[in-house]
Amino acid sequence: MTGYAKRGLRIFIAGVASALLLMACERGDDSGSTATATTATAAAEPVVLTALVWAPDWSEEMHRVADAFSLKHPEVRINLQFMIGNSVEENLKPRAATDSLPDIVSVNANPYTATLADQGLLADIGDTQAWGNMLEVLQREWTSPGGRRYGIPSGVATTLIYYNRDMFDRAGITAPPADFESFLAAGAALRKAGLVPLALPGGFPNMLGNGPFSYGFANQIAAKVPDWRTRIANGTLQLDNADGAAIFARLRTLVEQKMVQADCLRAGYDTTLRQFAEGRAAMTFQGSWAAGTLMNARGMRVGVFVPPWNDKGQPLKPVLGSETGFAVAQHSGARQRQAAVQFLDFLYGPGMPIWQAKRQNIPPFRVIAADVKGDPALFALVDQMTRDAAASNAPGLYYSVLPVNTIDVLHPLLQSVLSGSQTPARAARLLQDSITEQARLSAR
Repeated sequence: MTGYAKRGLRIFIAGVASALLLMACERGDDSGSTATATTATAAAEPVVLTALVWAPDWSEEMHRVADAFSLKHPEVRINLQFMIGNSVEENLKPRAATDSLPDIVSVNANPYTATLADQGLLADIGDTQAWGNMLEVLQREWTSPGGRRYGIPSGVATTLIYYNRDMFDRAGITAPPADFESFLAAGAALRKAGLVPLALPGGFPNMLGNGPFSYGFANQIAAKVPDWRTRIANGTLQLDNADGAAIFARLRTLVEQKMVQADCLRAGYDTTLRQFAEGRAAMTFQGSWAAGTLMNARGMRVGVFVPPWNDKGQPLKPVLGSETGFAVAQHSGARQRQAAVQFLDFLYGPGMPIWQAKRQNIPPFRVIAADVKGDPALFALVDQMTRDAAASNAPGLYYSVLPVNTIDVLHPLLQSVLSGSQTPARAARLLQDSITEQARLSAR
């Protein structure tokens, strides 16, 4: 081979080598690009949050909040579902048992939920803006024994008697009744005027517990047993007595004294709201969370007073607590938890006017935004109740603090007493047995 041929061969080999190296580099670049694209695609995938919500009277507003949030945060989608049945806990228990809680879930501030938090099922959301603005008394209520800040309530909760001022005037009632005896007398005056005294949701035991039961317990038990919380926890609370029976007896009295509407035993939550709002009953026993519907009912003059479940001559015990609130599941991925927390701050921030304008409930915050709506008289009444409870450091029972399985026992008891198929004394005994049994099981 000539020198020229050898030189040509060397040039050819070098060219082939360069081409192979370039191809390898190109393949390497393609691989890196693919990996980068995959990562970018994963990051661009929207976060889908499942929310299971207790909102029996504001589901439409919750949809609007979710839509507004997704519009502002297109990288997050909300799969909104609503709880059914008679209680939040009824919906939680099967999911908690399998550690399959939704990313965002409605919860109550009670021993059951606090236990879920300490078991690691609920995330600590104490770093949210909403938590930082919460009333201190509510922060304590929503902190588990293990120190986990597990939820944010929709508002300060109480149940009240809403009344039609014009109907009271027609019946000659010049002032809201101040005790149970005068409450029954007001009912008699209303009946004499051809009016239905009280719309009560007998078909929805949740409200029987929030309302008549809680005030019965507050005035018959909590007023006389200051350490009732401890006694519920250790199972030593005595209800198999005249005071315990009186809780249920007053509920039955509403039927016996013809205080309630004819369809009371079948009336659900929405039905009862409509009965009052349409002027078919002079009063209704409802939550502060229904103020938007009731205080503005068809242009009626509506007032509120603390349910007078106290005996004559005895002080009236206020019932205060937290509305159902929201928590974040711990098992969700980091992106889901971060997005869920972001949603909670939106719900209680820019989204709050959407739902609070309808509900007009009592905000759970130290600083209340200027656009928060509500009736001044209602806000003032609950504020006074809060001060009275703080002064005595002993607000009455808000029934959701009962053991969760005891609530399941209580619901049918309330309805059976209301219908007359169960005696008040027997119901009190069965409630005591459930509290004792739940304490025994918790001690295991």
